[in-house]
Amino acid sequence: MNGRVLLLGGTVEARELAALMHEAGMPFVSSLAGRVARPRLPVGEVRIGGFGGPPALAAWLSEHGIAAVVDATHPFAERISASALQACGAAEVPLVRLERPGWTERPGDRWHWVGDLDEAAELVPQLGHRVLLTTGRQGLAAFAGVDRWFLIRCVDPPRPPLPARHKLLLDRGPYSLAGELALFDEHRIDVLVTKDSGGSHTQAKLDAARERGMQAIVVRRPPRLDNETVNTPAEALGWIASHRSVGAGIA
Repeated sequence: MNGRVLLLGGTVEARELAALMHEAGMPFVSSLAGRVARPRLPVGEVRIGGFGGPPALAAWLSEHGIAAVVDATHPFAERISASALQACGAAEVPLVRLERPGWTERPGDRWHWVGDLDEAAELVPQLGHRVLLTTGRQGLAAFAGVDRWFLIRCVDPPRPPLPARHKLLLDRGPYSLAGELALFDEHRIDVLVTKDSGGSHTQAKLDAARERGMQAIVVRRPPRLDNETVNTPAEALGWIASHRSVGAGIA
């Protein structure tokens, strides 16, 4: 087997793919951005921290004998995905994007699709008064001037500015429907604001909103980059296996 695989991770799917590659005996290294204080680490070798932009990443790929790259970062991690596409093109290293499908509306959902956090913040006052905000700790400044009460749920403490009236809840998924319903009831939530992250770990909030007949503001994903994409860790492993210089030894 020639060369290692670089797995740009930080997601559930990245950890699942790392486990599959470990079981297959494939040489790989996972890279985490380092933005979470206590990340959930995958099996195998892990590096933490950025690369310093596309040229530096391209150089790193060459210096470390990387034969293929799997971008399994969060659907909203635009910068690293764009950097990986540019760097892999420069270094002539094959790249695939592992991205979980987005959420799909179901009967009873009351979703309002928006293009970004600023648009979401503008819409909040029209829909309710007590908001569960689950868009992550970055970009919360968009809601700082909104005169509503917010329950801000994120993994690590966010930096100001924040809404004047808010409560901070530091937590991470997976979440259950029963737990989300109890949270909505305890804090009298009447509006949910989230990103279209997809996946089952945090879907329960949308199920709870549907059950309560609640309005939900959903931020659309950024436009997909022009590179090959798979939706599951198993598909990503198959993609690696199809590139014989990397995966010739995988059955």
